[in-house]
Amino acid sequence: MPEFEEKERFVLRNARHLAADYLRRVLREGDTVIDATMGNGQDTLFLCELVGKTGHVYAFDVQQEAVDRTRERLTQATVAQRATLILAGHETMAEHVTQPVQAVVFNLGWLPGAQHAVTTLERTTLPAVQAACELIVPGGLVTVCIYPGHPEGRRELEALQEFAASLNVRKLNVLWHRFLNAPPHTPQLLLIQRNE
Repeated sequence: MPEFEEKERFVLRNARHLAADYLRRVLREGDTVIDATMGNGQDTLFLCELVGKTGHVYAFDVQQEAVDRTRERLTQATVAQRATLILAGHETMAEHVTQPVQAVVFNLGWLPGAQHAVTTLERTTLPAVQAACELIVPGGLVTVCIYPGHPEGRRELEALQEFAASLNVRKLNVLWHRFLNAPPHTPQLLLIQRNE
């Protein structure tokens, strides 16, 4: 009887888990990626693990607290050398990262465990996602987890839907994940992949 590798079964979960599943399929050892919203560093650490010892992660956040928490998380995991932590808004990514990247990851909203007064904003998120679309290589992926449960999140959702719908299908494929039987404030996932 043939041996079968035991694989974890797929479970349809939230937007962040879906984004992680797509990133596992796209990223390889040695890739360069961007974490556009560093937060507590969970995504930064995840990306450092996916790109391996020869890859690199550029991570952005406007809060020093986020940079400090992320640095501590990466240091504890002994992968800090795989990342460059940048105290700046994600809308400035093209000023800091000039080479093409395999993926750009956004997890919008606010820093978990901190004041909700500081949140991502439509006026900076939209240019950041536009820049991400220019930075990714063919086959590269932009993932955007959107949280429409607060007013700014709803503005981001509307602006991103309009922007994504306008993209040239020959250049970029766009997929929108939304749970149809969930409340309207449930997180949603936007995926953009470069064709050429």
